[in-house]
Amino acid sequence: MTRRSFMPAAAGVASLRAATAAAEDQPIKRKGRLKQAATRGCFGRDFSIEDRCREAVRLGLKGLDLVRENEWPTLKKYGLVAVMVSGGGGINHRENHEKAAPRLIENIGKAAEAGWPNVIVTFQQRQGLSYEEGMENSVRLLRGGVMKVAEDKGVNVCMEVFNSKVNHPDAQADSTKWAVDVCKRVDSPRIKILYDIYHMQIMEGDIIRTIRENIYYIGHFHTAGVPGRHEIDDTQELNYRAIAQAIVDLGYDGYLGHEYSPLRDPLESLDQAISICDV
Repeated sequence: MTRRSFMPAAAGVASLRAATAAAEDQPIKRKGRLKQAATRGCFGRDFSIEDRCREAVRLGLKGLDLVRENEWPTLKKYGLVAVMVSGGGGINHRENHEKAAPRLIENIGKAAEAGWPNVIVTFQQRQGLSYEEGMENSVRLLRGGVMKVAEDKGVNVCMEVFNSKVNHPDAQADSTKWAVDVCKRVDSPRIKILYDIYHMQIMEGDIIRTIRENIYYIGHFHTAGVPGRHEIDDTQELNYRAIAQAIVDLGYDGYLGHEYSPLRDPLESLDQAISICDV
């Protein structure tokens, strides 16, 4: 090959490489009927917030889940939503209310100012509380000013349900019914459930019917494979494509956040999880 013939060939190779790199940088096109997000654990251990945001955009995610306040500016830079941020915890115990209520109200205000849709609320272990007493305490706090602020600010307060069999012994909110009853007693469109599919599969099963019957009270979803809390692929027992289809068919307009620990290449696993739920 002469120098003259080599140069166009080299230029062609360079152009092909540039085109390939540009194609790899383009966001993956999704149907987007179900708005998806992911927690930091889905990306593995070696990803900065900048890297997570960049990859989230490339993978076609709409936001990141359970992000820290100091990470919010980076999400805004990439046009992503912080779909669930800190709210408060321990509201099932009366002795926590003096500190928990102001903190929750403050965090609702921060979320509203940033334009984020949801804050998370978790519960301490029962520690001897009956289900009824824990419910009464939680309702008392939420009705005592919190729900009014949430309504005025347009932010959902999402109470997460956990399993008490494997990961969270003595958990207070370990059934859908318990959390739904809290919502009903508070009676506010801004008091919702963070329905963790992994946890409720362990506790109850019957996922699709439960979602259909209680969709009004669900403000957010989390996913993970059962058992193990790993990928949502065919190594575990849940049919996430059918679950995602049921959620979409109900007209749900909130977010679904992936929250699992990958056993394989994190980005390949996350791409697969998004594809499974992109119905």
